[in-house]
Amino acid sequence: MPELTRRYIVMAMATEAPFDVHDPEAPFVLKPWKDPAALRALEAYRDQCYPELATDLTGWIQVIRNGARIRGGVGTRNDSYAAPRPKAPAAAPARKPVKAAKKVKAVKKKGVKKAAKKRGKRRG
Repeated sequence: MPELTRRYIVMAMATEAPFDVHDPEAPFVLKPWKDPAALRALEAYRDQCYPELATDLTGWIQVIRNGARIRGGVGTRNDSYAAPRPKAPAAAPARKPVKAAKKVKAVKKKGVKKAAKKRGKRRG
């Protein structure tokens, strides 16, 4: 997986500090092994990446899905809120255009005009 590289060293801080939402260099850490919401976020990220990174992320996601189910911290709390992954809609069968339907509509319109003339009313 040449596109997945370690770029940061992440470690627990001695004391918690507030997250600075205005810091453009602040990494946000997700743990897809322990948090179902993080795994879904990783899948969404993968779907928007360039092909080589998407391939590497797909491999990682498969390893996580095939591995042991681990939960911890926020992941345990998110577990009950994680919605099942939506299934892809089934492809609709290809339909041939129906030309006869257009003719029927044209006939109906003409028929309506003729009927209106017979009654002495004009339709616009």
